[in-house]
Amino acid sequence: MAKTKTTFFCQNCGSQYSKWQGQCTSCKEWNTIAEEVIQKAEKVTWEVGESGKPHKERSRSVKPLKISEISTSAEARMDTQNGEFNRVLGGGLVPGSLTLLGGEPGIGKSTLMLQIALQLPYKTLYVSGEESASQIKMRAERIHPHSENCYVLTETKTQNIFRNIAEMEPDIVVIDSIQTLHTDYIESSAGSISQIRETTTELIKFAKETATPVILIGHITKDGNIAGPKILEHMVDTVLQFEGDRNHIYRILRANKNRFGSTNELGIYEMQGSGLREVSNPSEILISKNEEELSGTAIASTLEGMRPLMIEIQALVSTAVYGTPQRSATGYNAKRLNMILAVLEKRAGFKLGAKDVFLNVTGGITVDDPAIDLAVVAAVLSSNIDIAIDKRMCFAAEVGLAGEVRPVNRVDQRILEAEKLGFETIIISKYCKLPKENYGIQIIKLGKVNDVVRHLFG
Repeated sequence: MAKTKTTFFCQNCGSQYSKWQGQCTSCKEWNTIAEEVIQKAEKVTWEVGESGKPHKERSRSVKPLKISEISTSAEARMDTQNGEFNRVLGGGLVPGSLTLLGGEPGIGKSTLMLQIALQLPYKTLYVSGEESASQIKMRAERIHPHSENCYVLTETKTQNIFRNIAEMEPDIVVIDSIQTLHTDYIESSAGSISQIRETTTELIKFAKETATPVILIGHITKDGNIAGPKILEHMVDTVLQFEGDRNHIYRILRANKNRFGSTNELGIYEMQGSGLREVSNPSEILISKNEEELSGTAIASTLEGMRPLMIEIQALVSTAVYGTPQRSATGYNAKRLNMILAVLEKRAGFKLGAKDVFLNVTGGITVDDPAIDLAVVAAVLSSNIDIAIDKRMCFAAEVGLAGEVRPVNRVDQRILEAEKLGFETIIISKYCKLPKENYGIQIIKLGKVNDVVRHLFG
């Protein structure tokens, strides 16, 4: 049996040290370095080649190829029967890929993966190290009571897991969760840095050699990052983040890393008693259903990946009670809000320097698209002068430092989405070039912030 040795790992960032020390020099955290037992590398065998020089013995020979000689073929995707999950992945699961799903405790990670496993038309092995088989059965009856393709295994030892995989040969493997697995090759406890790294390496080798997609569920830290060594995110092919407020019913699925597709796509689910419902029209949850018109609200047209969304921007402007006015933004960049307020004061003549300004993007999502700038301007001014904006009007334009209304990309998709949802007017930049002239919605093109103020409030 190979000899073992001990080394020291930071439990926060995964940095390795030869001896113990109080502070990690990488992440600057104190008292996070712990000793772990790891296995020494196997003995390397050498053989003498024709040149008389020793070289490392290899099991297979790989030679370099010209990039023009490498054959390419369209990657086959496995449909998960879940439209939102397929969209975020880029069209479905790629054979041999490793996907890591992270999220806060209780957000619904296990529910989402069990629901997908029960609906898959492929033979699926759901490995759980956190729940018993009876607990999973109770949840499965609530989500999808009839499934002939999903098999459940409650095991944490990788050697036993691979033995069962060899017997049943599943098409897809789900691991819940990677922090509960352990291998005999490492003597440290489950969840340690070395165990997570070693078990993930074994699963990657299995996935690549058998072309079987593996989905891992991972824990996160209090900062919202995936728990374990950072190399874990580098090793896998796709990193998904499942987020939302546990006190609300809507959940958002994002891709932080995706080797097989875009990271700009967004999947939205509604948590129900029977599981997670796909929200095919996200605008239904992002726009309030108030019948009366309220000041301080404006509708913006934004894009998440290939999907156009209509979101509601809410603003509240009030006189500062204390000497220093407050600037607060939820779901929007606070520095960009300060920039827009400075543009309104300098270019439009609105005195907002002594007033509190609060901004909120409804629905609990965070938007980085500059196309919502004009809606932010409209919402702030509407709250400041207490005049409501027509709820059948929306905005899609960026605001520059000179007070100009700048064009945004893919404005045609934004206009068509607004038209489909029943809006009557959309305000865009006069510098936008539209692919056609006639739309079923009134298009107003403006060039300056002052023009927007005059059009909305006279």
